[in-house]
Amino acid sequence: MIRIRFISADGTSERQIDAQPGDRLLDLAQAHGQPLEGTCEGAMACSTCHVHLVGGDIEKLPPASEEEEDMLDFAAGANRQSRLACQIRLTADIAHLDVKIPRGVVDMSR
Repeated sequence: MIRIRFISADGTSERQIDAQPGDRLLDLAQAHGQPLEGTCEGAMACSTCHVHLVGGDIEKLPPASEEEEDMLDFAAGANRQSRLACQIRLTADIAHLDVKIPRGVVDMSR
């Protein structure tokens, strides 16, 4: 079991969920009410699933691809902790991740 902690943009609320190896972070976020639109559905043609990875086993994730880095250039508030949730597949060696929703995220699907 992998523990994911979603932290709101203002840091005032958290939601912890359990995940499985193979789960995609975007799918988990959407299934649990997080404001990540994911307009391109994982095709890496937008940055509407931009998150900040702020703790946990982030060093066990593969680095962002060049294509992902290019898309993050369009994400508001991107920093060194930024990733696209659609590109993160959880693996068995990850015990937990802390994921902060960036300020300025707008989920137009809601």
